[in-house]
Amino acid sequence: MYDVIVVGGGPAGLGSAISAKQNGAKKVLIIERDNVLGGILNQCIHNGFGLHYFNEELCGPEYADRFIKMVKENDIEILLDTMVIEISDNKEIVAINNQQGYLKLAAKSIVLAMGCRERAAGAISIPGNRCAGIMSAGSAQYFINKQGYMVGKKVVILGSGDIGLIMARRLVLEGAQVLACVEIMPYSNGLVRNVVQCLNDFDIPLLLSHTITKIIGKNRVEKIIVSKVDENRNVIIGSEIEFDCDTVLLSVGLIPENELSKKANVDIDKRTNGAIVYDNMETSVSGIFSCGNVLHVHDLVDHVTLESLQAGKYAALYAMNQTINSENKTISLKVDANIGYCVPQKVRLTNLNEDKKISFRVKKKFDSCTIIITNANNQEIKINKPYLLPCEMQQVMIKKELFENCDEILISIKEKGE
Repeated sequence: MYDVIVVGGGPAGLGSAISAKQNGAKKVLIIERDNVLGGILNQCIHNGFGLHYFNEELCGPEYADRFIKMVKENDIEILLDTMVIEISDNKEIVAINNQQGYLKLAAKSIVLAMGCRERAAGAISIPGNRCAGIMSAGSAQYFINKQGYMVGKKVVILGSGDIGLIMARRLVLEGAQVLACVEIMPYSNGLVRNVVQCLNDFDIPLLLSHTITKIIGKNRVEKIIVSKVDENRNVIIGSEIEFDCDTVLLSVGLIPENELSKKANVDIDKRTNGAIVYDNMETSVSGIFSCGNVLHVHDLVDHVTLESLQAGKYAALYAMNQTINSENKTISLKVDANIGYCVPQKVRLTNLNEDKKISFRVKKKFDSCTIIITNANNQEIKINKPYLLPCEMQQVMIKKELFENCDEILISIKEKGE
């Protein structure tokens, strides 16, 4: 019997396992399907990691290595090359690997930290031929950074997610020609710093309000057609641009890997495709916690780590029978029409001894606006912001006093002049 089992050995899994051990859990196990710990960080050889958590600028493998060393220093058990296939009602994990075969592992609490996967070509239905040379930006990153294979010579990137932007720069540095980054939205979906450092600094065009409307090629991509779209994302006839290229990279969104969560009967938020959680990162199933990109997609790994430390801490406390029972009365966190979601979605009334950090994303770009946090008694907090972008996750601290004597908190956005 383990006190805490962590499913996933990426940044969220590493952080939560270390936190669980440091908060009193005696037996902690990480189960990772890859043959090494670190997850996506292992192929992210660019810098920009650790600025918030370590106050240093690290590359992905360096960031992962620091946590892997802490895992070993804390005597945390590890199962690599092991796939979790089911989580039962009594928190028993069924897993398989080549060495031990079929495994049944019991835990007092479980942390779900499986990360996310990229949206593939089939999910966006681009018209045209299904030829070689079409792949996700993350796959290209893996081939180049870990396998040493060049994926193409003349490249167009569809979508402006951070991995796509980073791969635009990487491809240029490896000698490829990146013809354009094509984004269907009227704004970039990547961090501003990545737009500047990965596109602007290398004179790579960013075509906003455009999309690929046809892929042409027999054995491999030969050319593509890009068209402009209107405010409703309908293609504008006559706006076509033709690009001769051999490769199309897709950077069109990430999907939390919650198949295991659903099998465990965890309630899922349709807005995030992740679990609905309380302020201690516990899901609707008592003793099962969730954090990182499997909960909601983050833009900074440092934020993943900070969230995972919370999940690990409370998973350890649960294992030692020191947490609040999920049946206690809760306060619901709601958002207005300008905000896509917030995490956590609920706060327990019996756990109000500290301020609460809330994460959320807006649905569109805002200039000179105000975040307003209001309770049922019309008490409110106002936070002025020069701008808000959908690509940048926002975090606000809500004072514990605002939760008193109410059953709902509303987070809203007001533009200047409203």
